[in-house]
Amino acid sequence: MNDPVLVINCGSSSIKYALIAADPDAPRLAGLAERLGGSDARLKGHDSRGEPFERALAGDDHVRALEAILDGLEGHRPGAVGHRIVHGGERFTRATLIDDAVVAAIEETAALAPLHNPANLQGVAATRLLFPELPQVAVFDTAFHQTLPPRAYRYALPEALYRDHGIRRYGFHGTSHAYVSTRADALSSLEAGGWLTAHLGNGCSTAAVRGGRSLDTSMGLTPLEGLVMGTRSGDVDPGLHSHLARRLGWTLERIDEVLNRGSGLLGLSGLTHDMRELEAAAEKGHAGAQLAIEVFCYRVAKSLAALSCALPRLDGIVFTGGIGENSPLVREKVVGHLPHFGLGLDRAANAATVRGREGRIDGRHPAAPRLWVIPTDEEGRIAEETHQLLGGTSP
Repeated sequence: MNDPVLVINCGSSSIKYALIAADPDAPRLAGLAERLGGSDARLKGHDSRGEPFERALAGDDHVRALEAILDGLEGHRPGAVGHRIVHGGERFTRATLIDDAVVAAIEETAALAPLHNPANLQGVAATRLLFPELPQVAVFDTAFHQTLPPRAYRYALPEALYRDHGIRRYGFHGTSHAYVSTRADALSSLEAGGWLTAHLGNGCSTAAVRGGRSLDTSMGLTPLEGLVMGTRSGDVDPGLHSHLARRLGWTLERIDEVLNRGSGLLGLSGLTHDMRELEAAAEKGHAGAQLAIEVFCYRVAKSLAALSCALPRLDGIVFTGGIGENSPLVREKVVGHLPHFGLGLDRAANAATVRGREGRIDGRHPAAPRLWVIPTDEEGRIAEETHQLLGGTSP
C-alpha cells in the first residue's frame, strides 16, 4: 500500500489531520478543524501549494467537518486512515487494523482515558462512515511503552488491582518518543542508542529509550502522572486527595478538575499555562512566572536523572515538543541541573535552535553525552506504522 495515509487526531471538539504521501519529499496537506459544534467552528490548513486557507464550519459535527477536510484535500484521496488513539491498555502493543471488536476493546479502556479515548473514537466512527472501503488503523500512544519491564510499570499496590483491574503504569506520547529516539539514532549513527527523551509541551513526559525500546517513562496509569505540565500538576502526594476532601470538603470530581485543569504552570504562576508568556513575564520580574519556570525545569531534570537508571549507557538527551523545541531558556536550565552527567551546552547553538530547527546543542566533546533538539513528527510516525501494518513502503 503506497497510497497516501490520512492521519486523524480527533478531540472532543477538534480534528487535527494530515495527508502524508509515501514519498517523503511530497508536500503534506494538513490542518485543524476546531471548536466543532459551536458557532465559531473553523477549518484551517494549507493546500498543496503551501498556501493557507480558512473556512467557517458553524455548527458542524465531526462527520461534516471531515467532509469539509476532504474538500480541502483537492482530490487527493487516501489509501488508508491512521488514527491516534491515546490509551490501548495492555491489549494493544502495536498498530492494529480497526474492526468492530477493536472499537469495542478501545471503548473498554475509556475509563483509563476518559478525556481522550471517547473523542478518538468519534474520529474512527466518522471516517468509517465516510470511507467504508478503506483500511483504518489505530496507533496507540501507550503501545510504545509496552516494552517496559515489570519493575518499571508495576505500582506497589495489591496484586489484585493489577490482575483484575489493569492498574499499572502505561505511559503516553509514545509516537513522539519513538520518532525522536529513532531519529537520534540515525543522526548519531548509532544502532542502539541510549536516549533520555523529553517531550515538553502543554502535556509533558520523559522516557528512557534504548535501541528503539522504551524502558521507562514518566507518565503512568493516566497522563496526569509525572512532570509539571501546562495545567496538570504532575506528581503530588497520593494523600493530597483525602487531605483536600477532609479539610476543604472537595469532591473527587473537583480535585480531579483542579489537578488536571487548574494546576501546573497555570497554577504555579497564577498567570498562564503558556511558556512563552511566562518567559516574557519572568523577564519583567513576575514572581509567579519565575517560580513556575524554575519548578518546571527542576522537575524535568529530576525526572531525566531518575530515568537514567533504566539505561546501561547514556548517549544523550533529546528535547522535543512545543517547549522543548522552542525554549532555549528551558533547555539551558534543565541541563544546568544535571552537571554530574558531564553535559556541555553550546549556548550559541542552543539559542539558534528554535522554530522547528533540528540540531545538536552540545559542545561536541567526543566523551560527553549528546544534546539534541529534534522536532517531533507524531503524524509521520502514525503514517509510517500504518504503512508498515498494511505491508507498504513507509513514508
